[in-house]
Amino acid sequence: MSIVTSNSESTASAGRPRSEEAHQAILDATLALLVTSGFSALTVEGVATRAGVGKATIYRRWPSKVHLVMEAFSQLPGLKEVDTGSLVGDLGKMLRSYVEILNSTPLAAILPSLAGERAHNPELSKLFDPLLKERRQPVIHALERAVERGEVRSDIDYDLTADLIFGPIVMRVFFTGSRINPKILGPVIDAVLRGITPRPRDQPG
Repeated sequence: MSIVTSNSESTASAGRPRSEEAHQAILDATLALLVTSGFSALTVEGVATRAGVGKATIYRRWPSKVHLVMEAFSQLPGLKEVDTGSLVGDLGKMLRSYVEILNSTPLAAILPSLAGERAHNPELSKLFDPLLKERRQPVIHALERAVERGEVRSDIDYDLTADLIFGPIVMRVFFTGSRINPKILGPVIDAVLRGITPRPRDQPG
């Protein structure tokens, strides 16, 4: 995904960009500054300067820095619904896609900053937490289908299982900052499935 480009800068230098161009330039500038400066150091003035617009232009569209950041963050791609007919297939496709997103977009750089800030910023938490919950729904839906097919136990905790699935990936993003190797996905999926597949005594008959 493009962040800030020379096109937006040249458009600004040639005159005030059209409304749609200005809107996108502001969102791109916000993402760029989140990557380089993090949430706490990001300012509306800094975004305005980078986007080539006035601060008033930003405040006409967003009531606060938090609302601006959340719209910019929501532009980053998330998991897509996948239904291959098996949980292994669903998780494999979804997680490979997620790793590709982390490795090719600003998400891996931005997510730790927002996650760290939300703990002491109620306004950010109020907007950020529901968005994160929504973005993990494809995995929850895959688990629900797996329960219906009898692939996994019916008593699993969906949110906890999703935490176990994403946990190793998120840990590497937060604490190493390196690209995620897709080779870790097979062992992660295997470990999770060992904990949620029916035990012998759970099998019918």
